[in-house]
Amino acid sequence: MKFSIITVVYNNECIGTAIESVIRQDYPWIEYIVVDGGSTDHTLDIIGAYRNKIHKVVSEPDLGIYDAINKGIKFATGDVLGLLHADDFLADNSVISRIAAVFEKYPGINSAYADVIFTERENLGKVTRYYSSRHFKPWMFKFGFQPAHPTFYAKRDLFEQYGLYSTRYMIAGDFELLMRFLYIHKVKALYVRDVWVKMRMGGVSTAGLKSLLRLNGEILQACKSNEVYTNTLMVYSKYMVKWWGFCFRKT
Repeated sequence: MKFSIITVVYNNECIGTAIESVIRQDYPWIEYIVVDGGSTDHTLDIIGAYRNKIHKVVSEPDLGIYDAINKGIKFATGDVLGLLHADDFLADNSVISRIAAVFEKYPGINSAYADVIFTERENLGKVTRYYSSRHFKPWMFKFGFQPAHPTFYAKRDLFEQYGLYSTRYMIAGDFELLMRFLYIHKVKALYVRDVWVKMRMGGVSTAGLKSLLRLNGEILQACKSNEVYTNTLMVYSKYMVKWWGFCFRKT
């Protein structure tokens, strides 16, 4: 089973950690694709230092993060696709081996997801939050919940069958795609109680109140475009119910 891992980046010199976490995996069949949006800092220099370890590098202007992701998906030739953003890194050197074992053990599934650890931006050993997908159910999309998208690995033919990421969104394109796959089309997915990805705080989706307001606005828009009933009260109610505590924990 071949995996394609896609990293998209624009002016983010943290990318070296992401690249290192991929090339150190003990699983042998990994195709690694890096899509850069035309960085103007030292990002391309860092990518260049690993050029012989990366199967495909693209550097050109794009229409945003989801346009860049779609470019990577179109280049991918693996049986299973996963994303690793420039701020993130795989939790340890055997993550992809464990994911491959899941798909081999459960041949009826088309996708899988797990848990995420958030770390301080400069101190990667300092855990700030733990995001658990354990209690997620598809009906929870109506309330703005989703499984941990950075851990979402899916068979490549799902993107051919149900479409790529929508470029209408700046933050919630992952929510819209997961809802489309798991809720609308009822793609067979399996939750695995494991940590597959660690994320630095301070990325696009964790950048404070302004980011949160935009995210929830786009979630409402995504539900409307997919004819999934919700409303503002339902989406914001997640911050007041016990399910939110199950998803986000300090440790």
